[in-house]
Formats: sequence, C-alpha cells, structure tokens
Amino acid sequence: MSRRVAFAYAAIAAGCPQLRKPAHHDTITSEDMTMNYEERDPFGMYKPINTDSSNVAGPDARHGPGPHLMGADTLIGNDVHNKDGEDLGDIKEIMLDMRSGNVGYAVLAFGGTFGMGGKLFAVPWRALVLDTENKRFVLNVDKERLEGAPGFDKDHWPNMADQTWVREIHDYYGVKATAPEARA
Repeated sequence: MSRRVAFAYAAIAAGCPQLRKPAHHDTITSEDMTMNYEERDPFGMYKPINTDSSNVAGPDARHGPGPHLMGADTLIGNDVHNKDGEDLGDIKEIMLDMRSGNVGYAVLAFGGTFGMGGKLFAVPWRALVLDTENKRFVLNVDKERLEGAPGFDKDHWPNMADQTWVREIHDYYGVKATAPEARA
C-alpha cells in the first residue's frame, strides 16, 4: 500500500475535510524521511493552541489531532529508539488491516547506510509508544534483540495474513495479537 493510500485511508477514517488529490509529481524526498511528525504536518493539525488570545490556532489535544489521533503520513519517517535511547531505525510504512480498519504494523528499517541495504521489520503497532516529548517512537527492545528479530528485505515481504507468522511476531515483541474483526 502506498503512503498516499495509507494517508487517505487514515484521513477519511478521521473525517479530514482537507483531503487533496495527490499530484502525479508528488515524491518523497530524503528530507521528508528525516522530519518528525510536527515538521511533516501539511495541515497544521499538530500546532499548539494559542492560549494568549481569542484566535485559537490548532487542535485541542483532548479532542482532535495530537498524540491520540494522528495522520499516518506524518508518522512515516519518524525515528524509533529503545528505552535506553539507542536509535533503532525509522518507520518506512504503516500497514493497515483493511478488514478491521486498525493499524496492524509499522515497517521499521534498521541498519544499512542512508536507508539502503538495511533490514525491514514488521513491528506490531501495539509494541510502539509515541514519545511526544522527543517526537519519536519507543520500542521496548534491545538493539541486539532487534538485530536477531525476524525481518525481511523490500523484495521478500512475509505473508502477513499467515496466523502462525502473526503469533510469532507478536510474541517476539511481547504484545498480544488480536483476532481480525471484520467491519460491517
């Protein structure tokens, strides 16, 4: 699934009225991949509320976009660190379960040089915690454990519908797999 499709799906699910049809010339640059979610925010949805005047700008974090409801497109490229602060890579893709409408996995890139030649990992979404102070994700796994994690390369993706694979990945990262629920 492309970033545009993932973003559109997340925006539609959130009722975003500012959707635009992406131009054919829209491309992802290396600069886009090093920005955090606030810097990659095309709609200004994460701007803090100005409490000094009656002109309130940005959302109220209790009700709208913010740490509890976020655009998928703004999360791609965010860094992932472990609880010790070690850099584990960055989010390359967010995989949506089209049956349930939930986020299933974040595809984490680790290793390689300038994002090339590294290994990819399907990390269950429930295993990631958004660190809003540092504007990155935290994955509770040591760097050495991640190096040994089941991974794949861009040309050989795993069968994410295989329930044995699903259980193994969730067990590896210490989170419970949920049964896919069909939407009405």
